[in-house]
Amino acid sequence: MLSLEQELKNNAYPGRGIVIGKSADGNYAVTAYFIMGRSSNSRNRVFVTEGEGIRTEAFDPSKLEDPSLIIYAPVRVLGDRTIVTNGDQTDTIYEGFQKGLSFEQSLRSREFEPDGPNYTPRISGVMQVKDGQYHYAMSILKSNQGNPDSCQRFTYTYENPLAGEGHFIHTYMHDGNPLPSFAGEPKSVEIPSDMEAFTKMLWDSLNEDNKVSLFVRYIDIATGKYETRIVNKNH
Repeated sequence: MLSLEQELKNNAYPGRGIVIGKSADGNYAVTAYFIMGRSSNSRNRVFVTEGEGIRTEAFDPSKLEDPSLIIYAPVRVLGDRTIVTNGDQTDTIYEGFQKGLSFEQSLRSREFEPDGPNYTPRISGVMQVKDGQYHYAMSILKSNQGNPDSCQRFTYTYENPLAGEGHFIHTYMHDGNPLPSFAGEPKSVEIPSDMEAFTKMLWDSLNEDNKVSLFVRYIDIATGKYETRIVNKNH
């Protein structure tokens, strides 16, 4: 397993990232989602709670430019499933589940973001905690080496994950122009039992100039009850 702390400290711009796994003590289904920004429009954001999930909103509404790719609900909850994504495909998955579609089927109507030349990948995750059992899946929809004519779709499913292990997927390999899309499978990383320590490690490890907001949630696998932490650079 890789050190999530080192993965973040050694990458000035992973973009947006999703971590999902199981705490080391085996008691919690864990997820984290962070956003970063290079432009003033991207940096002018905060996470706020909405229902059982969260949404992004402009920190200073007077400075909001194009809201299309930066204002969305990254986290929504439907019954025993928690959806975490880097865009408005959260709603696509949520509505797909309501219609009886699978995670993968729901995302077939979507592809990478229309923000050429980056063509930012859409990364998504879903966690299911039910009857003391926990499974999760992750997805990435990305252009073919930056060519928007071809969309590549990958879904990874983790049944009965092991205690202390999680997976990390993010939008960009590193900073650049254009930004290079994430490549390879989600990275295997350690997930601690201490939520406060995990939240602090993540926030402290993200690039100081580029980090914007962080969401962390620990769901008790036995009861389904959860605790949430939100950290915003703008406050």
